[in-house]
Amino acid sequence: MNNETKRILLISNSTLYGSGYLDHAEAELRSFLGDVKRVLFVPYALFDRDKYAATAQQRFQKLGYDLTSIHTASDPVQAVRETDAVFIGGGNTFRLLKALYEFNLRGPIRERVSGGMPYIGSSAGSNVAGPTIKTTNDMPIVQPPSFDALGLVSFQLNPHYLDADPNSKHMGETREERIMQFLEENDTPVIGLREGAMLRIEHDQTLLRGSTGARIFRCGEEPKEVLPGATLDLI
Repeated sequence: MNNETKRILLISNSTLYGSGYLDHAEAELRSFLGDVKRVLFVPYALFDRDKYAATAQQRFQKLGYDLTSIHTASDPVQAVRETDAVFIGGGNTFRLLKALYEFNLRGPIRERVSGGMPYIGSSAGSNVAGPTIKTTNDMPIVQPPSFDALGLVSFQLNPHYLDADPNSKHMGETREERIMQFLEENDTPVIGLREGAMLRIEHDQTLLRGSTGARIFRCGEEPKEVLPGATLDLI
């Protein structure tokens, strides 16, 4: 995939505490999409696709963009080929990936993004941008043919990343421990995106945006804290 032409915005969460749907990402979305006219929404991560699409359509209309949902298209692949941008929303990552396989959308999305089409992912939509969905937080409520995802970026994502609470009496693994277990079996870097954080990938650069920062996990290394505004070298 051509790193120099791809444009990707990966948002940790669709709703931030105290604000409405995508309110915290509004300025970034406007800046990222610019004069794009048509946005194709992919609602496959939630069961009620009509309701989800209506929510996204209302929000993007307020931003000034024409959003249609892929689940209403007679030919989903052609819809990907004809749109100006794709937005894949959050929900259950396993359900989302299964649908991407069922409708044969992985290849067409990769092709369009490689050619410069803007890609926006939120939560599960950010998860599937990585090589696999092995670092999702979700339960496998359905079984996709493979864990292999879109591979738009070379690193794994863990949206909604939570720091350990030193006052908690919970004795299960922390999010950090689970990611370190992934790295015992895999050597792909993982970015833990806190809620309120997002990654913007343009011109062969990966910028950490938003308000909360992230943690970078690499095999054999201590986790690294990164602050908003940082340029990452993981692409």
